[in-house]
Amino acid sequence: MYDLHTHTVFSDGVLVPAESARRADKAGYGGMAFTDHADDSNLLLVLENLLRFKERFNRESPEFKVLAGVELTHVLPSSVARLVDEARRFGADLVIVHGETLTEPVAEGTNKAAIEAGADILAHPGLISAELCRLAAEKGVHLEITTRKGHSLSNGYVAKTALENGASLIINNDFHAPGDAVSAEQAEKILLGAGLSSLQAAEVFENNKKLFLKKLGG
Repeated sequence: MYDLHTHTVFSDGVLVPAESARRADKAGYGGMAFTDHADDSNLLLVLENLLRFKERFNRESPEFKVLAGVELTHVLPSSVARLVDEARRFGADLVIVHGETLTEPVAEGTNKAAIEAGADILAHPGLISAELCRLAAEKGVHLEITTRKGHSLSNGYVAKTALENGASLIINNDFHAPGDAVSAEQAEKILLGAGLSSLQAAEVFENNKKLFLKKLGG
């Protein structure tokens, strides 16, 4: 399993990247991405630190590798496209946008802005429309099934709407602290609980792996 949505002390996580990577490696993960919360106030600061860590860690770690990215969080929909572009110019491997989860007051229109901007992942997109799922499929934006409490309330809806409209799904932990990560076996159960078949669940895991390796090689 590859976790593409995690947080460190550079936003609201509790672990430094080294410990987070070590725990994921020991838990049997194939790799991970650090995607700390970012907006105009800290985008460059977050990426400078994560990219510095990634460069040194990946050079010295023989097998387990990491990516450096951001999760654009609670930014105005009108700012999303600009910040996606800026994150990539600053070197982000992966750009996530914090979607319209049922549990937080994310601005209406964020899902649409993220997809139109071509973000890599739209995290926990809540009650995303069929129309936006079709646009996500067209734009190559992955929609997230999450293992995180609260954000997972709409997993079943997201899975059904995405699959009916051709959008690509991935599964992430939205890791903040020890105890947030689940095993591959538990992640599969979460996917099955969201209404996927065993074959569809295997395809989701493969989507995570393909996106990680694409960004690692890019």
